[in-house]
Amino acid sequence: MSGKDGDVAERGRRDRLIQEEIHDPYMARSKPPEPTVCPQCSAVFQKGRWQWSAEPGGNVHEMMCPACERIRDDMPGGILTLSGAFLGKHRDEILKLIRNKVEEEKAQHPMKRLMGVEDGPEGELVVKFTDLHLPRGTGEAIERAYDGDLDIQYTKESNLVRVYWKRDQ
Repeated sequence: MSGKDGDVAERGRRDRLIQEEIHDPYMARSKPPEPTVCPQCSAVFQKGRWQWSAEPGGNVHEMMCPACERIRDDMPGGILTLSGAFLGKHRDEILKLIRNKVEEEKAQHPMKRLMGVEDGPEGELVVKFTDLHLPRGTGEAIERAYDGDLDIQYTKESNLVRVYWKRDQ
């Protein structure tokens, strides 16, 4: 085709081209050999996933797991920001809830970890995690326990989730 109709047909074909997604640089492009042990945290890659288990015998490979790489590079997979007057009055119990949620998840999923808790510039609490799902689940647990407003923003390009919780009273 040529002319105006050809341009429309060409544009239609280009629109259907599969766009490569942005991949998480901390997730390996291929599976490590089994068994592989992380020298930092002792998580073991076996049966197709990272898990907590006794160190396997035999020919064991070593490789830093994605969670330890994120911690080393200070590159969180998710950030939970808490704010509001309610936070100031209930900070310790909210922190306890966060730590309990993290321990519960981490027990089954070694890649779901807390990277750190920092004070923000205006009294916020900024909590960094190694994966995308834990900040959302933690934010939802805080909302269930204390009400407030929860906002979840996922940016595919940067492979990061930002979760905001606020309660003023």
